[in-house]
Amino acid sequence: MKEKSEALGEVLNGDRLVDAPYKLDFRVDLDSKAVCKKKLTKEEVAQFRSAVLKDYYFQMYYDDLPIWGFIGKVDREGKTDEDEYKYYLYRHIHFDILYNGDRVIEINAHTDPNALADVTTDKEIEVEFLYSVKWKETSTPFENRMDKYSQSSSQPHHLEIHWFSIINSCVTVLLLTGFLATILMRVLKNDFVKYAHDEESAEDQEETGWKYIHGDVFRFPKHKSLFAACIGSGTQLFALAIFIFILALVGVFYPYNRGALFTALVVIYALTSGIAGYISTSFYFQLEGTNWVRNLLKTGFLFCGPLFLTFCFLNTVAIIYSATAALPFGTILVILLIWMLVTFPLLVLGGVAGKNSKVEFQAPCRTTKYPREIPPLPWYRGTIPQMAMAGFLPFSAIYIELYYIFASIWGHRIYTIYSILFIVFIILLIVTAFITVALTYFQLAAEDHEWWWRAFLCGGSTGLFIYGYCLYYYYARSDMSGFMQTSFFFGYMACICYGFFLMLGTIGFRASLLFVRHIYRSIKCE
Repeated sequence: MKEKSEALGEVLNGDRLVDAPYKLDFRVDLDSKAVCKKKLTKEEVAQFRSAVLKDYYFQMYYDDLPIWGFIGKVDREGKTDEDEYKYYLYRHIHFDILYNGDRVIEINAHTDPNALADVTTDKEIEVEFLYSVKWKETSTPFENRMDKYSQSSSQPHHLEIHWFSIINSCVTVLLLTGFLATILMRVLKNDFVKYAHDEESAEDQEETGWKYIHGDVFRFPKHKSLFAACIGSGTQLFALAIFIFILALVGVFYPYNRGALFTALVVIYALTSGIAGYISTSFYFQLEGTNWVRNLLKTGFLFCGPLFLTFCFLNTVAIIYSATAALPFGTILVILLIWMLVTFPLLVLGGVAGKNSKVEFQAPCRTTKYPREIPPLPWYRGTIPQMAMAGFLPFSAIYIELYYIFASIWGHRIYTIYSILFIVFIILLIVTAFITVALTYFQLAAEDHEWWWRAFLCGGSTGLFIYGYCLYYYYARSDMSGFMQTSFFFGYMACICYGFFLMLGTIGFRASLLFVRHIYRSIKCE
């Protein structure tokens, strides 16, 4: 076997390619050419039989075009008892190749149903493996040669389901956001009228509702260093998502561009770390923080830390199982070098720029010296019930699309409809922002002024819902089993959902901050 050297993304993807023994020279037809003669031992026959039973297939690439085929078949015809099944290995592969001018357009491989080797019993057999090649001319232009592969996910019935799900979630979302917006507008209008009226009539009236806590609303949150780090990391992940979408819509991730997505994720994450440093430090200084170096380190490790620990554990598991998902030492070194030479320096540069940006926190009301006591509130106004309410709506807008994404990450579906995914992403952001704003308003109306962390947690709670969906997908939709598959699925999904949590939490908080500033600007504060 001769290993092929691979790009970073392909290695991360778990692809380990070797050169195949077939010689496919351009426009040279071959008929039943021998690849090799091999004497199979009893153990090898048993191995092949188990592989045939488990539907093992080969996947090869010729001029970047993928080809698949099964390695054998089980003959079950007219037999009821499993012991009577016959197991056969295919010995002869036919390659049909279409060309246009001097370009290869399409390649198909099919196995000859008559050339079989019987591997039913454990005895030594001699097998001769053969292959044939046939070249035909076609009029399909070179540009369209990938269409065949992207068709599978945009077949009419899939597309109908997609569009139906999109329209369904769009309508739901528009109705709900419209509903919330109307309620908020009317309630706020009444509030403004009432507060203006109160000011004119009697000065000594007791203030109620959200105006009553105007001296506490802009009191900075507890653990402000961690809070600023969360906002910084969330903003970076948001930028990462936007850049990935731009690349996808431009058409960089065509099907079987092996590992392009992983390469893009690693490179763009490294290059956007300056955003995290800048946002985090400048926000930390707005919150009158002093220890900015610690804040910067928190920002750097907030997402990378858990990701690295998960990776170390899962890579160890993959090495024990000797799977190709285990990254070789060289690749790990490359990733660590990217982190040390690109990610971290950019993070520090961003942090220094943020420290020198000298932006003051824009608060329309002065904060009083001592915090006001929060009145006792019913159980459903607690953080956990509010997070459950906040996460449900955005999740319901994306869950149909989630199935397709999961099927393409963890299954064999190909995902090519990035435009729909982008629409869903935009819907997700809008709904997250709206629901967080609404919950923040109700929280302030109940005279509870600790809204900073709550807005962040409510925004991010969709990430927890997606993780809940992982459980459902694992048990109801997938055939995964065994420790390695389970740990890989739940380990890496935990990292992805955590990323979503940070990103959507940031969106939720930013929306709430805009809203709170807006309503307190509109009233006169003593």
